[in-house]
Amino acid sequence: MRALLAVLVAAALASGGCERPHGSAGAAPAAPSPATRAAVSDGVRQFAQDVAHDVTREGPAAWRRYFSPAPSFFMASDGQLVFSDARSAARGIDDLTRMIKSIELRWGDDLRVDPLTPDLAVMASSWSELRVATDGARVTDRGYFTAVAERRDGRWKFRNAHWSVAAPAPKAP
Repeated sequence: MRALLAVLVAAALASGGCERPHGSAGAAPAAPSPATRAAVSDGVRQFAQDVAHDVTREGPAAWRRYFSPAPSFFMASDGQLVFSDARSAARGIDDLTRMIKSIELRWGDDLRVDPLTPDLAVMASSWSELRVATDGARVTDRGYFTAVAERRDGRWKFRNAHWSVAAPAPKAP
């Protein structure tokens, strides 16, 4: 798919009479090598395990380490923008720490990683979560998660994310 996209971009540039020297801005990035793809995939998989482990062990406060602090960060859930940037995410996490006593987060066995560059990847997985509120109420949810993970300063973080909660199964008539 990337090769086809690169060919289409090159054809569009050539037909428009616009010639760019090799390596100039606007050139299609080279696809990561198989070794780079494997390293990125392994790194993001470990990152996902760390997220689930730390959120389960520490509760919602652990999310602070895993959301990008960059202004470009955003998070949506079920088609609604929940956090428009890193500052709103930090405030939201603070609110969650007062409402949620504990979380058990588990990624599904279907976790997928699509390395885009050495420092960017798409992560996707089914998930399940048991949340216990400060009043003891328990809620279990399941759904699907997609995100762009970005490596900066040697650490992976979610650059953006979307959580969807599975609709309940229809009741039999």
